Amino acid sequence: MDFSAANQGLWQGILQFGMISLILLVGNVLRRKIPWLRKALLPTSVIAGFLGLSLIQSGLITINRSFLDGITYHTIAIGFIALSLRMPRMKDARLAEVESSAGTKTGMLIVSNYLIQGVLGLLIMIFLAATFLPDTFRAAGLLLPMGYGQGPGQANNIGSIYERTYGFVGGQAFGLAIATAGFLWAAIGGIFYINILARKNKLSAQTRAGLTDMTFESTEDPDEVPLTEAIDRLTIQIALVLSIYLLTYLVSTGIDQLLSLSPSLAGARKTISPLIWGFNFLIGSSLALGIRGLFQKLRQTGWMTRQYPNSYLLNRISGLAFDLMITASIMSIKIDDLQALWVPFIIMSTLGGFLTLYYNIFMAKRIYPEYPMAGLLSMYGMMTGTVSTGILLLREVDPMFKTPAANNLVIGSSVAILLGFPVLLMVGLAPQSPAMLYLTLFLAAAYAVVLNILMLRKKKPKK
Repeated sequence: MDFSAANQGLWQGILQFGMISLILLVGNVLRRKIPWLRKALLPTSVIAGFLGLSLIQSGLITINRSFLDGITYHTIAIGFIALSLRMPRMKDARLAEVESSAGTKTGMLIVSNYLIQGVLGLLIMIFLAATFLPDTFRAAGLLLPMGYGQGPGQANNIGSIYERTYGFVGGQAFGLAIATAGFLWAAIGGIFYINILARKNKLSAQTRAGLTDMTFESTEDPDEVPLTEAIDRLTIQIALVLSIYLLTYLVSTGIDQLLSLSPSLAGARKTISPLIWGFNFLIGSSLALGIRGLFQKLRQTGWMTRQYPNSYLLNRISGLAFDLMITASIMSIKIDDLQALWVPFIIMSTLGGFLTLYYNIFMAKRIYPEYPMAGLLSMYGMMTGTVSTGILLLREVDPMFKTPAANNLVIGSSVAILLGFPVLLMVGLAPQSPAMLYLTLFLAAAYAVVLNILMLRKKKPKK
């Protein structure tokens, strides 16, 4: 075998990973050394993504865009599988009940954000198609919740589906641009609100002292695999995650093949098959939750004596996956494909940012009355970026995570997987026909109303 540079297959992937890694390191240095970047609260991965995009656009570096798309696609599933495998810690029953209730409402709020963003996006695109831009792909309005609410991974996946399957020229670049604008809105809106809090002296003394870099996280749970074991703990975590991802591929392939067996299901397959592969992270995270539950049962019965998932290491794996996903997704934006889409992009990203901010200000005061600021910033950060962006903003007002806001995001994300399934169907229905588009708009609005009624209703006091 040829091990020299002439063997492109051997070296190409490693070289491109090396360039992305170097760009991430440079982005981290820039964030640490440039004050306004640090104050902007932009994650290092976002800074690195913009840096890499500018280097690609200037021709200084060349990275295969298919390679970047592949990283974005796979890392979102790997990250969610790692998050879903984490073992819950034992807590007293009362605290667990309180957190479960807040987490359930957070899940409803997450899905409600998706729906409201989707309704706004569809209304904007329908208006533009009826007035200034008659050739507008109206279903592209659903890329607003995919980009803002779900993040660059899903914006990339659904934008690609709309581009390849339904002829939306520039769909992938449009989705990624929306997701990137979401990160900027998280920083702009978050800083704006934090400054308001500072002027009203509502920030904690720790925050004003700049202690937001402090984190405390246990690296070990009871009955962990001992350090003297013949296999490293990190190896076990990576093996678990990749094994579940392999199972995800097999399950997705099986469902796809079942749909292809009957000619009568050809229409359904056209709608469902892209969603299966586009939302493979949902299948992966569901399988991970099931396997985590199986591990718990095996330990309770005594069949398994070790706890193999390590929450600390799984957090690190998900963090790595999401950092790579964000950096690669921004770097893969094709600026040229956005030439005909600047008007809908500017209108949608601007109105989407304002609506998300004010909706969550309104809801946080009612759902999180004991910690409205922490609840608002964590939710707003996540609904315009990712979970990590929500945590970043949360640490500005709750650096020691004394409120349940951080746990709400974790529990709420799991609840949102179940409650958000109809949203995935709407994404597949909207581009089918004008009738399906308006049906999707109606269903999204109705579902949002139902969720908001459930969230805002007051519980009757127990007798």
